[in-house]
Amino acid sequence: MNKNNFIEKTLSEIVTENYKYADIFEKNDLDFCCNGNVNFLEACKKNNIDVSVITNELTKISETKKETNNYDNWKLDFLVDYIVNNHHKYVSDSIPKINEHLNKIVEKHSDNHPELLEIKESFSIVYKDLQMHMMKEEKILFPFIKQMVFVQDGSAKKEAPYFGTVQNPIRMMEDEHKNAGDLLKKIRDISNNYSVPENGCNTYKVTLEELKEFEEDLHKHVHLENNILFPKSIKLEQLLFSTN
Repeated sequence: MNKNNFIEKTLSEIVTENYKYADIFEKNDLDFCCNGNVNFLEACKKNNIDVSVITNELTKISETKKETNNYDNWKLDFLVDYIVNNHHKYVSDSIPKINEHLNKIVEKHSDNHPELLEIKESFSIVYKDLQMHMMKEEKILFPFIKQMVFVQDGSAKKEAPYFGTVQNPIRMMEDEHKNAGDLLKKIRDISNNYSVPENGCNTYKVTLEELKEFEEDLHKHVHLENNILFPKSIKLEQLLFSTN
């Protein structure tokens, strides 16, 4: 992809083409998941980022690194299973470990680092919200998306959902994605981009690394849903249930 093509696209379109570009966006605090519909050039200007520097970095990646998984070409039922088996599982597996480590460093270091109390409170909100969020996706939204795929394949009968249109739960999921993303960004800001203080112990370091990884995984998780799964599901519903 040449530099002009980057400038003409939105953040989500660029990352959808090659997820390796996400590393550059994350490093420069360019939100490609919850605000992925923003034009690349506009996002750079808003963040006071030199467009030429970013496009050069993106061009280098396009020439050397290829994303092995072309998520945009996957069938929606396969993409749903991938999200559940990888990202939902990651969230469920990570929460107990991060909580345990947060409790330890709060107990040991919060007198000197009171910001840890706010980090713990924010993460508590995030993980409780995400647990409910994932349950709604797995019990309500994702089964309907897979059902639409089966209808399109001719292996199931068409049935309208009780929630009216797939756009209703999708709208709710996108709002919840933004809330989780905002809280994790707050944690990143409070921790000074996950920086370990000089008197921080090994558990302190591990905890911040885990929180950083958790946020990065959520970015990819939300990207797959907001920028690929959800738009394609809306189009599929329109195709299957159009009265025209």
